[in-house]
Amino acid sequence: MEWLELLISFFLSNALGYGGGPASIPLMHQEIVVRHQWATDTAFSNMIALGNTLPGPIATKIAAIVGYDAAGWIGAGVALAATVVPSAAALVLLLKLLRNHRHSPVVKGMTLLVQPAIAVMMALLTWQMASASTASIGIWQSLAIAAVAYWLMERRNIHPAIVICGAFVYGALVLSHGFA
Repeated sequence: MEWLELLISFFLSNALGYGGGPASIPLMHQEIVVRHQWATDTAFSNMIALGNTLPGPIATKIAAIVGYDAAGWIGAGVALAATVVPSAAALVLLLKLLRNHRHSPVVKGMTLLVQPAIAVMMALLTWQMASASTASIGIWQSLAIAAVAYWLMERRNIHPAIVICGAFVYGALVLSHGFA
């Protein structure tokens, strides 16, 4: 019955992940790593990194990877369906509702007040991922990689996918050989 757990977990993560991928990732982390142990923190971080280098939504890529690992092709299909179908159905219904009530102070308040909760979830996930990184490669190596990534993306305007690919290459060439 692994596929049923996949269905429920990915349905909940994506149905409650208001705001798209950034909001669903912490919820997916809770289901995938904490609740079901389908992956470790390091594996989850790698999924996010790899998923960000590929085109398309991050949630569907994570669902496919975890679903396949947990229950093969059927698991991948179930996890993908649980990720896509609720979002697509909700999108159609909510867009119609929001269009009819777009000037309502209630609708504006709902969308503004959920943002701090999403920010806290992302901060917690960032802390967990940073802790895993410093535990595996050390604080100075982690800070150096973060600083270079920040500089490349924010100051040099390099696309995040290219920065992630560069980090993969760095890890393969330097970290894997014990030079760090």
